[in-house]
Amino acid sequence: MAPTQVLRCCQRGLAWIPVIFIALVVCWSYYAYVVELCIFTITSIGEQIVYLIFFHLSFIMFVWSYWKTIFTKPANPSKEYCLPKAEKELYEKEERPDSQQEILSQAASSLPLYTRTGAGAIRYCDRCQVIKPDRCHHCSACDMCVLKMDHHCPWVNNCVGFSNYKFFILFLAYSLVYCLFIAATVLQYFIKFWTNELPDTHAKFHVLFLFFVAAMFCISILSLFSYHLWLVGKNRSTIEAFRAPVFRTGSDKNGFSLGFRKNISQVFGDQKKYWLLPIFTSQGDGLTFPTRLVNADAEQATVSLHSEPNKSAADISVSPLSESQNRLLSNEQHANNIGDHLVNNTFKSAESETITISMESES
Repeated sequence: MAPTQVLRCCQRGLAWIPVIFIALVVCWSYYAYVVELCIFTITSIGEQIVYLIFFHLSFIMFVWSYWKTIFTKPANPSKEYCLPKAEKELYEKEERPDSQQEILSQAASSLPLYTRTGAGAIRYCDRCQVIKPDRCHHCSACDMCVLKMDHHCPWVNNCVGFSNYKFFILFLAYSLVYCLFIAATVLQYFIKFWTNELPDTHAKFHVLFLFFVAAMFCISILSLFSYHLWLVGKNRSTIEAFRAPVFRTGSDKNGFSLGFRKNISQVFGDQKKYWLLPIFTSQGDGLTFPTRLVNADAEQATVSLHSEPNKSAADISVSPLSESQNRLLSNEQHANNIGDHLVNNTFKSAESETITISMESES
């Protein structure tokens, strides 16, 4: 086995250490709460039952969402974003950046791409040898391009992106609920043990330490959870929060923002009954995303009026929109405004004008 492969295997093994640590802490917290607190410390049967029911509900949802975050494979670009064999060979042989960009531009002409590099070039991954879809980035830890990559999280040993971002948000939410519930219910017994109202038993250490651990994790998770809720409301990834995406019209940190409600639906879906369950309900395919800048792009749809007195209103020629462009034009208010504008102009020019809608192909 080559040294690089051995090193890679060691890195993959060491990457599981944070996950194993969290798993051990969770297992110990389960024992400390159920056995040491509820069974050996609490004397009221009614209190035991209530605590155990709510504890297990939060525990199950926390473990479920954590499991889904860890073991959901990151989504990768589809085959249509790979360079054809002929273009790939030309790209590898070509040494001039301008010529390479011409090859990439031709290959990407049929793809729904709206973001560019800081220099305005096509985003291409030399490592994975794929044209990067919008919001896609290469993860050096996973050694792959990840759709709508947010960040690589060592605590789940996985890339957080399009396929598991909802699971990650729910993992933070239920871990916060889990820690808050433990801290709130253990507090009174923590005080009793601390003030020696309860006798010293083997449960004392577990109860005292359980409160400290729950409170510590609660504070750290609260800040992270609040930050990601803010990102969801803005429809940004962590990468986009630090480096605004660059469109053909320039960089814009709010380029993918569709309004608060639609931004929430992008991650959690339209059916609210599934929002709190760690099952995939996010909108889209991870390759294309609605953007409020699509219609401001000079290379996108344009509407032009040509005066032709010899033609009637029936002579209306319409160039159909491509499937990807239809998917991206999802702003309902803007679509309604365009529809009203076309209807009004059609009736006004029934005898003298014809409306031609032309769609210029992306370069």
